[in-house]
Amino acid sequence: MPHLYLVDGSGYIFRAYHRLPPLTNKHGEPVGAVYGYTTMLWKLVDEVNAADGPTHMAIVLDKSSKTFRNELYDQYKAHRPPPPEDLVPQFPMIRDATRAFSLPCIEEAGLEADDLIACYARAALAQGWQVTIVSGDKDLMQLVEDGSLDMLDTMNNRRLGESYVEEKFGVGPKKLGDVLALMGDSVDNVPGVPGIGPKTAAKLIVEHGDLESVLAAAPEMKKGKLRDNLIEHADNARLSKRLVTLECNAPLPTPLEELALHPAIPDAPLRAFLEHHGFRSLINKLGQIADAPVAPAAGPATDAPIPDEPACDLDSYVTVQDLDTLDQWIAEAVHQGFVAIDTETSSTDATQANLVGVSLALAPNRACYVPLGHGGSDLLADVPVQIPVEAALARIKALCEDESVLKIGQNLKFDMIVLGERGISIAPHDDTIVMSFDLDAGLHGHGMDELAATHLSHSCLAFKEVVGTGKKQLGFHEVDLKTATRYAAEDADVTLRLWNRFRARLPVEGATRVYQMVDRPLVPVIARMERHGIKVDRARLAALSEDFSGKIAGLETEIHTLAGGPFTIGSPKQLGDVLFERLGLKGGRKGKSGVYSTDVTELERLAREQGEGSAIVHKVLEWRQLTKLKNTYTDALQAQINPKTGRVHTSYSLTGAQTGRLSSTEPNLQNIPIRTEIGRQIREAFVAEAGHVLLAADYSQIELRLAAHMADVPALKAAFANGDDIHSLTATELFGEVNRDTRARAKTINFAILYGISRWGLAGRLEVSADEAQAMIDRYFERFPGINRYMAETLTQVRDHGFTETLFGRKTHFPRIKSKNQGERQGAERAAINAPIQGTSADIIKRAMVRMEPALAAAGLSHVRMLLQVHDELVFELPEADVAAASAVIRDVMERAAEPAVTLSVPLGVEIGTGLSWGAAH
Repeated sequence: MPHLYLVDGSGYIFRAYHRLPPLTNKHGEPVGAVYGYTTMLWKLVDEVNAADGPTHMAIVLDKSSKTFRNELYDQYKAHRPPPPEDLVPQFPMIRDATRAFSLPCIEEAGLEADDLIACYARAALAQGWQVTIVSGDKDLMQLVEDGSLDMLDTMNNRRLGESYVEEKFGVGPKKLGDVLALMGDSVDNVPGVPGIGPKTAAKLIVEHGDLESVLAAAPEMKKGKLRDNLIEHADNARLSKRLVTLECNAPLPTPLEELALHPAIPDAPLRAFLEHHGFRSLINKLGQIADAPVAPAAGPATDAPIPDEPACDLDSYVTVQDLDTLDQWIAEAVHQGFVAIDTETSSTDATQANLVGVSLALAPNRACYVPLGHGGSDLLADVPVQIPVEAALARIKALCEDESVLKIGQNLKFDMIVLGERGISIAPHDDTIVMSFDLDAGLHGHGMDELAATHLSHSCLAFKEVVGTGKKQLGFHEVDLKTATRYAAEDADVTLRLWNRFRARLPVEGATRVYQMVDRPLVPVIARMERHGIKVDRARLAALSEDFSGKIAGLETEIHTLAGGPFTIGSPKQLGDVLFERLGLKGGRKGKSGVYSTDVTELERLAREQGEGSAIVHKVLEWRQLTKLKNTYTDALQAQINPKTGRVHTSYSLTGAQTGRLSSTEPNLQNIPIRTEIGRQIREAFVAEAGHVLLAADYSQIELRLAAHMADVPALKAAFANGDDIHSLTATELFGEVNRDTRARAKTINFAILYGISRWGLAGRLEVSADEAQAMIDRYFERFPGINRYMAETLTQVRDHGFTETLFGRKTHFPRIKSKNQGERQGAERAAINAPIQGTSADIIKRAMVRMEPALAAAGLSHVRMLLQVHDELVFELPEADVAAASAVIRDVMERAAEPAVTLSVPLGVEIGTGLSWGAAH
């Protein structure tokens, strides 16, 4: 019997879009939804062929946003926002993806995808065919007929029949339209009857038979809101019934017979489509390694072999509950010389988390989970059989510290901290998150879920699927062992699979150098820094919070006075209305939502342009900064003090900044203002332990020094070699004299040029006209032609190859460098100009951090602790008596950090200060 599968393609598109972060291909086009849609469609085709072999299939899409329903009711779907900007250009590519599978792609103006599905379903049923609708949409459930038509909900991997519809809505499919008409639909703006939800609607239909019978019976019902609403809104209910009723009788755009499935996925058209977009992991799935970019965005060509592996089988994983079995796993790991490892904990705060279990993986689908802390929170709750923690950790410690076994992890820093808190070191190691970053920075994110989708075409089990959400959410220690094993062992299995791919690519794509010399050895260093943490003065923070509260309240009063009345300053809409409508400030710009833009760039522009009328804008900017600093630092830091250590333990990301710089969260140390009094006050709250001081060592103008070397600018190199003031030199070259004003301008220009600033951007910073700013830029390039040449060569390199490189070989990809969108393209160009310089700066300070601990230990100063890395600065804690000796070691390591891999033609200057607080050390 013919069996027709009708796939709700529109539902697939939005699922795919929200499943993956924004991704681009080598043409600079957004393809996140395209990639997700392609993998989902492929998975569906594979699964249905393996299951019951449909004979016919079609993908059904929405043609346009306007249909016959909008003629019935002009407010139909009126509240739905337009598709996201980066999704719109993907619609044609998604149609191309469908056709690449040689699947019919059906759409029709004036009809929704649901209507087309209904038309094809009715036509197929009339010929005696079996029909399956691939969707979970409630409107389509009206079509379900046991024995003839069912639904396949791929989101939840289940078949839906009449019993499901009755259980969910209280009525069978044939009465579902009446229930939907009464309850309405806020998403589609179907009015329904106010106050009637699913249960009431079902009760009424069951009692009276259908919608018209309910409305006819309304006048005789018991007096009350239900009766009144049914009478008052009867016409809306009838309109709603017409809106939710599917159109089943429209002509079929493509005859049923032309929907016949091919026996296998077609190779040629699909390969061409995948190669066009650079979806390499999917190309590999076709059975051939192609010289194609890294999926799903363009990267360098590679001939690295990709292993032939089975799909992840979550049911193959083993739960280890006795020492003999654990010993067997560890013995196998020692024998083969490598193992993937992952920890499960009670919290994402590694320094405070309880260890719940450890997972290991030795080969694809050869993974296990060792539960250590499972059991409910209730004292009477059942506790599953587990190896005693001390005995298990003793075995795990021996494995983790065995120099003959490589330990592989994804974001291994977290596991190093968790196990380090229990006296366990991890060495040697590989970290897949860092390997991915060193290969594909700028192309996509590097979290496990995204890497699994990108490189393995695998969708990882979601954490919320394991623990639930909301009030019923479990702690991981409360999850049953079978489910916990599936989730935890999958992490280790996926990590091992990713490692197999990345280690093959590193040498082929020239990423081994930066990985081995810079990033890999930094992982344990960062882990130790996070474990050390830094002390903060709670009393000082509380005093600052109180002071900020007073100032914020005062600013609010001033702002309301200037505005002529109170309003919510933190509301962009209310602020925009006050500034541009109530006060009449000029130049307001509304976005697509109809709300005036009031971001910091817009407010700074207003402050420059409005003269005396901008007093309120200055006050709002000050209010915003104080509010942010209070919420982010003076309030939050008090809550972030670890009760065990009395210190704050910031979390560093080695992959958070595209150029290779470290970023930090909880707290974000990078955003504390550097040169303001408020920033200094916050830094004063970071203090040393009694008898110790903090030492801050800061690279002096390192990016300008690197620019002088990389662009080969003799005047700048000579100035740095002689110890001259570089900003005074620039002031002399540009303005012919040095004074406070010209030096300040020269300083702004020196740094702004390296960031590829535009004439308008520089004009805004210097408060001059765009023409004056352009004249300064031209004069700068005339005086320092090497800078202009460097910028031009950098842009040529990135346009030709798609990436920039640091002196240590770190690649940063810019897939939007050829974007047709001018804003995207110019943004990529500005970032590309600075990336080699900022990235080299990041590499150098990372190398200094890796070398620092051994150098201090060799000098008998192993008790000197490196606590923080912020921008170009390292912060240490040490006894005051060791300041002189430690300063000499720290300065020497930092100044020589580039050597011997890179020899610079300019010296690296390091400024060192000490004090009882971080603020005092500057």
